[in-house]
Amino acid sequence: MIVSLAKRMMTEPDKRVLARFMYTFAWKGSRSMAAFKRRVARGERSPAVLFFSLTDRCNLACKGCWVTPGTPPRELAPAALNAAIGEWKRENRSHFFGLLGGEPLLYPHLMEILAAHPDCCFQVLTNGMLLDDARAAAFRRLGNVTPLISIEGDQPTSDVRRGARDVWQRGMDAIAACRRNRLIFGVATSMCKNNLADLASDAFVTDMIRRGVHYLWYYIYRPVGPDPAPELALDEEDILTLRRFLVGARCRHPILLVDAYWDADGRAICPAAEGISHHIGPGGDIEPCPPVQFSCENIRDGKSLNTLFRESAFLEQFRQRAAAEGRGCILLANPAALGDIVNDANARDTSGRGSGLRELAAMARRPCHDVPGREIPEKHWLYRFAKKRWFLGFGTYG
Repeated sequence: MIVSLAKRMMTEPDKRVLARFMYTFAWKGSRSMAAFKRRVARGERSPAVLFFSLTDRCNLACKGCWVTPGTPPRELAPAALNAAIGEWKRENRSHFFGLLGGEPLLYPHLMEILAAHPDCCFQVLTNGMLLDDARAAAFRRLGNVTPLISIEGDQPTSDVRRGARDVWQRGMDAIAACRRNRLIFGVATSMCKNNLADLASDAFVTDMIRRGVHYLWYYIYRPVGPDPAPELALDEEDILTLRRFLVGARCRHPILLVDAYWDADGRAICPAAEGISHHIGPGGDIEPCPPVQFSCENIRDGKSLNTLFRESAFLEQFRQRAAAEGRGCILLANPAALGDIVNDANARDTSGRGSGLRELAAMARRPCHDVPGREIPEKHWLYRFAKKRWFLGFGTYG
């Protein structure tokens, strides 16, 4: 597997794109995680990885999505975004950023932001509907972008889940455009009841390898937002099925399989509870993670970003209470406890809907990836090393 994966990575991407990726993501990423660990040892709470939702605009309406498009749309001001990225790489040695939406390709300042920071690696999480050859070629010229294309099942499942026609095919077209332009790119999948069998399968992984995908990023579906669709949520056995598949498939396939849920020993992790990653929404609000849309701080508050993170009583309360509730996702395991945190901190609803607390109150407890006594350790040495020494698997949705 290692030899085949190394061969793919050395021969498939553009050489300049590969060199940039190895330097900005691999080398600088390892240094940023080491710097994060030193900050934690000093009692400082500034995350290793930042995720920005650039805009709440979107061209789809997916079940279980927490993003509500505003009128007018909420979007991060480019000056504030540039300043935040500049401070983070300068002060915290962090050069990897996730760019989300809505749909980030609808953000009118995307290309200028990417071009302004050639020393960073940007992962752009897109539904692929707008990712054509022209856009992929522009990403190749920049050399610092890894697109992550969301695929939510087979063709009929994707179209129903995402509220539009031809979503699956246009996702495949986006994958093909990335391959033709020799990018390093991945596919994101949100695992739920109606796609688990299809996507947590050797057939799906093999097909993605055949299409040139370099990494698969597996999420666990969270029934949140105005259309939560709780019937799609995984149960405990489903989650263990996913975990067993990932551990086994990592030994079989020449592709990186990423999760944000388990450490090298199979114990659950919440990156937001650990303080590894946090999220900044399209209104500039600093949030624990993307689906937890509450905040007490905003990047427009007139303080440095580091100061806002270090002084945030809300984030500290979130981290402590989430850890007290277990090692998993408090949003699934105990939404009422999350409501208590929000009320105690008098945090703002940053969803744009004004219904965040009501949505939390309506949520039932559900299984998450924390299954004490049934941990499944990593089998492959590469993933054990990456999860212990690097940030592979830690920097995503909390």
